[in-house]
Amino acid sequence: MQYRQLGNTGLMVSPLTVGTMTWGGVDIFSHIGSVDVQEARLQLDKAIERGVNMVDTSNIYSFGKSEEILGQALAGRRDRIIIATKLRAPMGRGPNDVGLSRHHVIEACNASLKRLGTDYIDLYQLHGWDGITPVEETLRALDDLQRAGKIRYAGVSNFSGWHVMKMLAASDAHNLIRPAAHQIYYSLQCRDAELELLPIAVDQGVGTLVWSPLAGGLLSGKYRRGQPEPEGTRVANWKIPPVPDREALYDIVEVVVAIAEQRGVPPAHVSLAWLLTRPGIASVIVGARTTAQLEENLAAAELILSDAEIMQLEKISRPPLPYPYWQQKFINADRLSPADLVALGPYLNETAQ
Repeated sequence: MQYRQLGNTGLMVSPLTVGTMTWGGVDIFSHIGSVDVQEARLQLDKAIERGVNMVDTSNIYSFGKSEEILGQALAGRRDRIIIATKLRAPMGRGPNDVGLSRHHVIEACNASLKRLGTDYIDLYQLHGWDGITPVEETLRALDDLQRAGKIRYAGVSNFSGWHVMKMLAASDAHNLIRPAAHQIYYSLQCRDAELELLPIAVDQGVGTLVWSPLAGGLLSGKYRRGQPEPEGTRVANWKIPPVPDREALYDIVEVVVAIAEQRGVPPAHVSLAWLLTRPGIASVIVGARTTAQLEENLAAAELILSDAEIMQLEKISRPPLPYPYWQQKFINADRLSPADLVALGPYLNETAQ
């Protein structure tokens, strides 16, 4: 296992992370998965055997049940795993049981620590933007939690580019805890993150964690043009992520499947392996309903795509270049930074067009 540095920190993380949204199966999460403690232990056994050292969860997953299961499944081996969890969503009916206020950040952290059965959280992530709470208030609360030893690193998730930069600027200006990572949706099906979020990661030293790398299963090879969709799957029940162009998706899947057949691997391996070639990516989160499914996905870390295969996937999934990037391509291409090249690089390469 080739471990990767999480942003500018000294923390080394495995390229694949175990996701736990399938753990618990409470209420609206029941159609995603219902992994219990016994199955969770088996999943962690297999993950640790393969060198995986991080597990991602959230207080909102099955309304706390996912964190409880993780805590029980980790009993006796807490030191083997980096725990990443999140807060932001409503965890009660009160007006202060949601958001990123100092009140909610501290209350949510204490509640997560109790459910996880641990004294500290390795990576505490803000699970979404809160437009009414000053970022300084949120950062001060996180800073105090770090000083108290309750969290070790902080991160953000599902923030816009300007949200991330605003928080980084406030952190630097007030000498407060600096977000070490941001967790984003990114896949061959949707490369929007290449415009702002990945350049920020490269430029600012923020490690990128990827959720739903298979686009909710759309890039697993199970969804093909002209074939009925599998029943009982996550996408069939929950229309996330949105797919504005279904035909373009099928074009991508055809290339993924063709490469997979040539290499003798599952199509999911190709989709995951492509993400691991992208700049700024620290780890890709893979979840599973069963231990066998998790084992299959974790094997993707062993697949190394050739330059030609990467180019095939690049060409078929590349979106149109929006403004101001097409202007930068034609006018400013003489002075581009490594971060600029994350967004513009493929478009400047004539052989890739």
